[in-house]
Amino acid sequence: MKKAMKYTLKIYRGSPGNQYWEEFELPLHPYVNVISALMEIQKNPITKDGRKVTPVVWEQGCLEEVCGSCSMLINSKPRQACTALIEKIIKETGNSVITLSPLSKFPLVRDLIVDRTIMFENLKRVHAWVDVDGAYDRGSGPKISQEKQEMMYSISQCMTCGCCVEACPQSNDHSKFVGPQIFSQVRFFNANPIGKMKKGERLRAVMGEGGISDCGNAQNCQRVCPKKLPLLDSIAAIGRDVNLQALKELFSFPDRDEG
Repeated sequence: MKKAMKYTLKIYRGSPGNQYWEEFELPLHPYVNVISALMEIQKNPITKDGRKVTPVVWEQGCLEEVCGSCSMLINSKPRQACTALIEKIIKETGNSVITLSPLSKFPLVRDLIVDRTIMFENLKRVHAWVDVDGAYDRGSGPKISQEKQEMMYSISQCMTCGCCVEACPQSNDHSKFVGPQIFSQVRFFNANPIGKMKKGERLRAVMGEGGISDCGNAQNCQRVCPKKLPLLDSIAAIGRDVNLQALKELFSFPDRDEG
């Protein structure tokens, strides 16, 4: 009988100030992903050298790359654990040892869990929602061209997962940079016929410290985005809009059309 192939998950775990590596050996099953592997460890947390340890903890939600909660570093690359297939990774790397570690640009909670609160606070900063008065029926909404719909759909898929922030050299604990994903969100809500009423407010929010001028154009963000969002297009578009907004405010055109 053919011996079942095994692989090793090498996990950087622990709490702030007390992190360490632990290895777990598991049998390889077809189509198993990193989340499934972590669940196996959770059921039987025995290390490769035979020690019983506390179960590894991580975040997960939808398990179909929509919620963004299972972001982690897999072989040092930020990605979603739910779509990281073990067999595929082994074939790509030629190595049966796979490393898992928490994202490094966010405060560590424990093991593979980090606190991404700053990303959601930055969404508040740029007014990332559409104000709607539901006091009466407004009827059908304004028409949006097919071209704009396609652009808006492409950037609406952002999961606030943190992968782009992790890959961005401008995002670190010494910087106030709001992160690459914010500019797509500003672009998305400013493109909405009702949302554009707050266009100036959103653009002003990314004009100052930590805003668009802090982007170093490393372009890592788009390379690692799980949803392949056109982040570079959004950064360019918001850079242009910020300049136009600055000129508009310089020459005081408060009644100029926001479109």
